[in-house]
Amino acid sequence: MQDIILDEEFRTLMPALDEETFKLLEESVLKNGVEMPLVLWNGILIDGYNRYRICMEHDVPYTTIDKEFEVREEVLIWIITNQVARRNLTPLQLSRYRGLHYRAEKKVVSNRKGRNQHSEVEFQNETQPTSTATRLAKRYNVSRSTIIRDSKAARAIEVIGEISPEAKVKILSGEILINKKELEVLSSGSKEEIEALAAKIEEGVYERVTPKAALPVDDVGDSGFDVVRQLSAAVKDRTEGFHAVLQSLDGDDKEGMQTALRSLIDALEEFYKTL
Repeated sequence: MQDIILDEEFRTLMPALDEETFKLLEESVLKNGVEMPLVLWNGILIDGYNRYRICMEHDVPYTTIDKEFEVREEVLIWIITNQVARRNLTPLQLSRYRGLHYRAEKKVVSNRKGRNQHSEVEFQNETQPTSTATRLAKRYNVSRSTIIRDSKAARAIEVIGEISPEAKVKILSGEILINKKELEVLSSGSKEEIEALAAKIEEGVYERVTPKAALPVDDVGDSGFDVVRQLSAAVKDRTEGFHAVLQSLDGDDKEGMQTALRSLIDALEEFYKTL
Protein backbone atom coordinates (compact mmCIF):
# COMPACT_ATOMS: atom_id res chain seq x y z
CA MET A 1 0.00 0.00 0.00
CA GLN A 2 1.35 3.40 -0.98
CA ASP A 3 1.94 6.26 1.42
CA ILE A 4 -1.06 8.55 1.52
CA ILE A 5 -0.93 12.27 2.25
CA LEU A 6 -3.69 13.69 4.46
CA ASP A 7 -4.81 17.25 3.78
CA GLU A 8 -6.59 19.13 6.56
CA GLU A 9 -8.57 21.44 4.25
CA PHE A 10 -9.86 18.50 2.19
CA ARG A 11 -10.67 16.53 5.33
CA THR A 12 -12.72 19.33 6.88
CA LEU A 13 -14.84 19.54 3.72
CA MET A 14 -16.26 16.15 4.68
CA PRO A 15 -18.67 16.29 7.64
CA ALA A 16 -17.66 13.99 10.48
CA LEU A 17 -19.83 10.92 10.90
CA ASP A 18 -21.77 10.63 14.13
CA GLU A 19 -20.66 7.85 16.47
CA GLU A 20 -23.41 5.41 15.45
CA THR A 21 -22.87 5.87 11.70
CA PHE A 22 -19.11 5.52 12.06
CA LYS A 23 -19.56 2.32 14.07
CA LEU A 24 -21.80 0.86 11.35
CA LEU A 25 -19.22 1.72 8.70
CA GLU A 26 -16.47 0.19 10.82
CA GLU A 27 -18.44 -3.03 11.26
CA SER A 28 -19.04 -3.20 7.51
CA VAL A 29 -15.36 -2.69 6.67
CA LEU A 30 -14.24 -5.30 9.18
CA LYS A 31 -16.77 -7.80 7.84
CA ASN A 32 -16.64 -7.12 4.09
CA GLY A 33 -13.42 -5.19 3.56
CA VAL A 34 -13.22 -1.83 1.81
CA GLU A 35 -15.65 -2.15 -1.09
CA MET A 36 -14.91 1.29 -2.59
CA PRO A 37 -11.34 2.38 -3.39
CA LEU A 38 -9.88 5.46 -1.78
CA VAL A 39 -9.52 8.37 -4.20
CA LEU A 40 -6.20 10.23 -4.49
CA TRP A 41 -4.90 13.32 -6.25
CA ASN A 42 -1.12 13.54 -6.47
CA GLY A 43 -0.92 11.14 -3.54
CA ILE A 44 -3.33 13.24 -1.44
CA LEU A 45 -6.49 11.57 -0.11
CA ILE A 46 -9.57 13.36 -1.49
CA ASP A 47 -12.29 10.79 -0.77
CA GLY A 48 -12.53 8.07 1.87
CA TYR A 49 -11.15 9.61 5.07
CA ASN A 50 -13.38 7.52 7.34
CA ARG A 51 -12.55 4.31 5.48
CA TYR A 52 -8.84 5.16 5.62
CA ARG A 53 -9.02 5.79 9.37
CA ILE A 54 -10.67 2.41 9.93
CA CYS A 55 -8.11 0.65 7.73
CA MET A 56 -5.23 2.21 9.66
CA GLU A 57 -6.72 1.33 13.05
CA HIS A 58 -7.46 -2.29 12.14
CA ASP A 59 -4.77 -2.99 9.53
CA VAL A 60 -7.34 -3.59 6.78
CA PRO A 61 -6.02 -3.60 3.19
CA TYR A 62 -7.44 -1.09 0.71
CA THR A 63 -7.13 -0.08 -2.92
CA THR A 64 -6.79 3.38 -4.45
CA ILE A 65 -7.61 5.16 -7.67
CA ASP A 66 -6.12 8.42 -8.94
CA LYS A 67 -7.95 11.50 -10.20
CA GLU A 68 -6.34 14.13 -12.39
CA PHE A 69 -6.91 17.83 -11.76
CA GLU A 70 -4.87 20.80 -12.92
CA VAL A 71 -5.26 22.97 -9.81
CA ARG A 72 -6.21 22.53 -6.18
CA GLU A 73 -9.47 24.46 -6.59
CA GLU A 74 -10.74 21.85 -9.06
CA VAL A 75 -10.22 19.23 -6.35
CA LEU A 76 -12.21 21.34 -3.90
CA ILE A 77 -15.06 21.61 -6.40
CA TRP A 78 -15.01 17.84 -6.99
CA ILE A 79 -15.17 17.13 -3.24
CA ILE A 80 -17.98 19.65 -2.71
CA THR A 81 -20.01 18.20 -5.58
CA ASN A 82 -19.63 14.70 -4.12
CA GLN A 83 -20.64 15.79 -0.63
CA VAL A 84 -23.74 17.65 -1.82
CA ALA A 85 -24.84 14.65 -3.89
CA ARG A 86 -24.24 12.05 -1.18
CA ARG A 87 -25.34 13.55 2.10
CA ASN A 88 -28.45 14.86 3.80
CA LEU A 89 -27.19 18.31 4.71
CA THR A 90 -28.50 20.97 7.04
CA PRO A 91 -29.34 24.31 5.40
CA LEU A 92 -26.18 25.87 6.85
CA GLN A 93 -23.96 23.00 5.66
CA LEU A 94 -25.44 23.30 2.18
CA SER A 95 -25.03 27.07 2.25
CA ARG A 96 -21.37 26.64 3.16
CA TYR A 97 -20.78 24.22 0.31
CA ARG A 98 -22.40 26.58 -2.20
CA GLY A 99 -20.26 29.42 -0.92
CA LEU A 100 -17.05 27.38 -1.04
CA HIS A 101 -17.93 26.18 -4.54
CA TYR A 102 -18.33 29.77 -5.67
CA ARG A 103 -15.07 30.89 -4.06
CA ALA A 104 -13.16 27.95 -5.54
CA GLU A 105 -14.39 28.65 -9.07
CA LYS A 106 -13.44 32.30 -8.72
CA LYS A 107 -9.91 31.23 -7.79
CA VAL A 108 -9.70 28.90 -10.79
CA VAL A 109 -10.33 31.87 -13.02
CA SER A 110 -7.67 34.04 -11.42
CA ASN A 111 -5.17 31.18 -11.50
CA ARG A 112 -5.66 30.35 -15.14
CA LYS A 113 -6.28 33.81 -16.56
CA GLY A 114 -8.48 32.36 -19.24
CA ARG A 115 -11.69 30.58 -20.11
CA ASN A 116 -12.34 26.94 -19.23
CA GLN A 117 -15.10 24.83 -17.74
CA HIS A 118 -14.87 26.78 -14.49
CA SER A 119 -14.54 30.27 -15.97
CA GLU A 120 -16.01 33.32 -14.26
CA VAL A 121 -17.79 34.05 -17.52
CA GLU A 122 -19.14 31.50 -19.97
CA PHE A 123 -20.12 32.96 -23.34
CA GLN A 124 -23.31 31.41 -24.60
CA ASN A 125 -23.17 33.86 -27.47
CA GLU A 126 -21.36 37.10 -28.19
CA THR A 127 -23.70 39.28 -26.12
CA GLN A 128 -24.94 37.14 -23.19
CA PRO A 129 -22.21 36.23 -20.68
CA THR A 130 -23.18 34.05 -17.71
CA SER A 131 -21.42 34.82 -14.42
CA THR A 132 -20.22 32.17 -12.02
CA ALA A 133 -22.82 33.23 -9.44
CA THR A 134 -25.64 33.01 -11.98
CA ARG A 135 -24.50 29.63 -13.24
CA LEU A 136 -24.17 28.16 -9.73
CA ALA A 137 -27.53 29.65 -8.75
CA LYS A 138 -29.12 27.68 -11.57
CA ARG A 139 -27.22 24.55 -10.62
CA TYR A 140 -28.31 24.70 -6.97
CA ASN A 141 -31.78 26.06 -7.72
CA VAL A 142 -31.32 29.23 -5.64
CA SER A 143 -31.03 32.93 -6.44
CA ARG A 144 -27.82 34.62 -7.55
CA SER A 145 -27.86 36.79 -4.41
CA THR A 146 -28.06 33.64 -2.28
CA ILE A 147 -24.81 32.37 -3.84
CA ILE A 148 -23.11 35.68 -3.04
CA ARG A 149 -24.40 35.60 0.55
CA ASP A 150 -23.32 31.95 0.85
CA SER A 151 -19.81 32.98 -0.14
CA LYS A 152 -19.68 35.47 2.73
CA ALA A 153 -21.05 32.97 5.24
CA ALA A 154 -18.59 30.30 4.07
CA ARG A 155 -15.72 32.73 4.46
CA ALA A 156 -16.79 33.55 8.02
CA ILE A 157 -17.01 29.86 8.96
CA GLU A 158 -13.51 29.23 7.59
CA VAL A 159 -12.06 32.20 9.49
CA ILE A 160 -13.77 31.03 12.69
CA GLY A 161 -12.22 27.60 12.06
CA GLU A 162 -8.75 29.12 11.75
CA ILE A 163 -9.18 30.69 15.18
CA SER A 164 -11.10 27.83 16.80
CA PRO A 165 -11.60 24.46 15.06
CA GLU A 166 -13.86 23.52 17.97
CA ALA A 167 -16.21 26.46 17.30
CA LYS A 168 -16.34 25.59 13.60
CA VAL A 169 -17.29 21.99 14.34
CA LYS A 170 -20.04 23.12 16.72
CA ILE A 171 -21.48 25.47 14.09
CA LEU A 172 -21.47 22.94 11.26
CA SER A 173 -22.78 20.09 13.42
CA GLY A 174 -25.74 22.19 14.49
CA GLU A 175 -24.74 22.05 18.15
CA ILE A 176 -24.60 25.84 18.03
CA LEU A 177 -27.40 27.58 16.13
CA ILE A 178 -26.13 30.71 14.42
CA ASN A 179 -27.95 32.90 11.95
CA LYS A 180 -26.53 32.96 8.45
CA LYS A 181 -26.98 36.74 8.43
CA GLU A 182 -24.66 37.04 11.42
CA LEU A 183 -22.04 35.00 9.57
CA GLU A 184 -22.38 37.26 6.52
CA VAL A 185 -21.70 40.31 8.68
CA LEU A 186 -18.75 38.59 10.37
CA SER A 187 -17.16 37.86 6.98
CA SER A 188 -16.04 41.48 6.90
CA GLY A 189 -15.66 41.86 10.66
CA SER A 190 -12.48 42.41 12.62
CA LYS A 191 -10.30 39.64 13.99
CA GLU A 192 -11.28 40.73 17.50
CA GLU A 193 -15.01 40.30 16.72
CA ILE A 194 -14.48 36.81 15.34
CA GLU A 195 -12.24 35.81 18.25
CA ALA A 196 -14.91 37.02 20.68
CA LEU A 197 -17.60 34.93 18.94
CA ALA A 198 -15.37 31.85 18.84
CA ALA A 199 -14.60 32.24 22.55
CA LYS A 200 -18.30 32.44 23.43
CA ILE A 201 -18.99 29.29 21.41
CA GLU A 202 -16.11 27.40 23.06
CA GLU A 203 -17.25 28.48 26.54
CA GLY A 204 -20.87 27.58 25.83
CA VAL A 205 -22.16 31.10 26.46
CA TYR A 206 -23.00 32.09 22.87
CA GLU A 207 -26.55 33.37 22.46
CA ARG A 208 -28.00 33.19 18.98
CA VAL A 209 -28.95 36.51 17.42
CA THR A 210 -32.61 36.25 16.39
CA PRO A 211 -34.99 38.63 14.61
CA LYS A 212 -36.74 41.10 16.90
CA ALA A 213 -40.24 40.21 18.02
CA ALA A 214 -42.99 41.40 15.72
CA LEU A 215 -44.63 44.67 16.73
CA PRO A 216 -48.38 45.00 17.29
CA VAL A 217 -50.23 45.71 14.05
CA ASP A 218 -51.15 49.26 15.13
CA ASP A 219 -47.50 50.07 15.86
CA VAL A 220 -45.92 48.61 12.73
CA GLY A 221 -43.87 51.26 11.00
CA ASP A 222 -40.53 51.10 9.23
CA SER A 223 -39.06 48.84 11.95
CA GLY A 224 -42.01 46.46 11.60
CA PHE A 225 -41.41 46.32 7.89
CA ASP A 226 -37.76 45.45 8.57
CA VAL A 227 -38.82 42.51 10.76
CA VAL A 228 -41.14 41.22 8.04
CA ARG A 229 -38.41 41.61 5.44
CA GLN A 230 -35.87 39.78 7.60
CA LEU A 231 -38.29 36.96 8.32
CA SER A 232 -39.21 36.69 4.64
CA ALA A 233 -35.55 36.50 3.65
CA ALA A 234 -34.81 33.88 6.31
CA VAL A 235 -37.75 31.67 5.27
CA LYS A 236 -36.80 32.06 1.60
CA ASP A 237 -33.22 31.01 2.33
CA ARG A 238 -34.38 27.89 4.22
CA THR A 239 -36.82 26.85 1.49
CA GLU A 240 -34.21 27.39 -1.21
CA GLY A 241 -31.86 25.12 0.72
CA PHE A 242 -34.64 22.54 1.03
CA HIS A 243 -35.28 22.56 -2.72
CA ALA A 244 -31.56 22.26 -3.44
CA VAL A 245 -31.33 19.19 -1.20
CA LEU A 246 -34.32 17.60 -2.95
CA GLN A 247 -32.63 18.13 -6.30
CA SER A 248 -29.67 16.08 -5.10
CA LEU A 249 -31.75 13.10 -3.94
CA ASP A 250 -32.73 9.98 -5.81
CA GLY A 251 -36.46 9.72 -6.51
CA ASP A 252 -36.71 6.61 -4.32
CA ASP A 253 -34.83 8.07 -1.35
CA LYS A 254 -37.84 8.61 0.92
CA GLU A 255 -35.68 8.68 4.04
CA GLY A 256 -33.57 11.47 2.55
CA MET A 257 -36.71 13.42 1.66
CA GLN A 258 -38.06 13.00 5.18
CA THR A 259 -34.77 14.20 6.67
CA ALA A 260 -34.72 17.26 4.42
CA LEU A 261 -38.36 18.06 5.20
CA ARG A 262 -37.82 17.63 8.94
CA SER A 263 -34.88 20.05 8.75
CA LEU A 264 -37.12 22.62 7.04
CA ILE A 265 -39.93 22.11 9.57
CA ASP A 266 -37.49 22.52 12.48
CA ALA A 267 -36.17 25.75 10.95
CA LEU A 268 -39.69 27.14 10.49
CA GLU A 269 -40.53 26.28 14.09
CA GLU A 270 -37.42 28.20 15.20
CA PHE A 271 -38.63 31.24 13.27
CA TYR A 272 -42.08 30.86 14.82
CA LYS A 273 -40.63 30.89 18.33
CA THR A 274 -38.86 34.21 17.71
CA LEU A 275 -42.11 36.07 16.99
